[in-house]
Amino acid sequence: MKQPKHIAIFLVLGCMLVFVASCTSDGSSSNNPQTTTSPKVEQPKINYPNFDANNAYNMIQKQVDFGTRVPGTAPHKACAEWLESTLKAQADEVMVQTAEVTAFNGAKLPMYNVIASFNPQSSKRIMLSAHWDTRPFADHDDDEARKDEPIIGANDGGSGTGILLEIAKVLKANPLKNIGVDIFLWDVEDYGKGSGDTYCLGSQYWSKNKHKSGYKAQYGILLDMVGARNAVFQQEGHSKQFAQHILDKVWAAGHKGGYSGFFPFKNVAPITDDHYYINTLAGIPTIDIIQYDQYTGKGFFPQWHTHDDDMSIIDKNTLKAVGQTVVRVLYDEDAGK
Repeated sequence: MKQPKHIAIFLVLGCMLVFVASCTSDGSSSNNPQTTTSPKVEQPKINYPNFDANNAYNMIQKQVDFGTRVPGTAPHKACAEWLESTLKAQADEVMVQTAEVTAFNGAKLPMYNVIASFNPQSSKRIMLSAHWDTRPFADHDDDEARKDEPIIGANDGGSGTGILLEIAKVLKANPLKNIGVDIFLWDVEDYGKGSGDTYCLGSQYWSKNKHKSGYKAQYGILLDMVGARNAVFQQEGHSKQFAQHILDKVWAAGHKGGYSGFFPFKNVAPITDDHYYINTLAGIPTIDIIQYDQYTGKGFFPQWHTHDDDMSIIDKNTLKAVGQTVVRVLYDEDAGK
C-alpha cells in the first residue's frame, strides 16, 4: 500500500533527526565539539575617595593671602615655608630643592621646588606637579600704568597647587597600596619673557638635577590654570607627542567620572610649559592639563597675566572636575585597572 506523500516526508525527516542525534550524542562525529565558557570575572569595585573642592579653594585662598609670590620677595619665601609645612602634615617624605637660577634679565633668583612623596618604597610611581610662583608683571593687563606690577595669580599658579594640596590630604587619609605618588610644586615658572627657555626654570633645574639619583616615574600629570569658571581642557600638542596614552587614560577617567564637558577629545597646539622639560630633559612621559583654546582666539583664560587673576574667577566646579579626575586615575592605577 502506498503511503501518503506527507507521511513519507515525515518519516524521512524523523530518520534524519535520529541519525543526527546518534552522531552527535557522544561528540565523536560532530564537526563542532562542545566548548565551555569561562565564567566572567568581575573587576573589584573601586571606592574612589572624595576630592573636596571647598578645601582646594581654601588652599588657593591661603596662597593668595601671602600676596604676590614673586621669586626673591618676602611673600614668596613665606609661602614656600607654608607649602613645606602643609605637605609635611600629609606626606611620608618632604624635601625642598633649593638653588639660585638666572632669569631672562640676568636677575639671580632663589628657587624652592617643594617635593612630597607618598608610599616612597614603591618602585611604580606617578608624578603630579604644578607651579606655585606668580608673575612679576601684568603684561596682558588693559591698564598700561599697572603692567609692571606683579599679579596675585589665583588661577595661574594658585589653582594647580591648591588641587595638589587637597590630593595630598586624600592620599594621607586613603593610603595607596601598590603605587607611589610624588607631588612636585615647581618654582620660578612664570618669570620669563619672549621665546627660548626663559620660563619653567624650576622644572628645568630639577630635570637636570633630580632630587634623587635615578628617580623615575611611570608618567606625570601637570596642572596649570585649572581653576577658572567655565574652563575646558583640550588635548595639548606636546602631551600628545610624548604621552598620548596618558592623555587618553586621564581624559577617559574624566568622562567616566561625569566630567566629559571639561575634557573634550579635541586637540590644541603645543604649549611650552613645565611638562615640556620633564619630557625632553627628564625623559618622563608627562601631560599638561591646561586651559587653552586656540580656536576662539581666547588663548588662555581671559584674565591670564592680568590683575584680574584673583579669587573671583576661581570656580569650585572646575576644581572638583580636575581634582576628582586625577584622584580617579591614581586609585585606578593602584587597583591595577
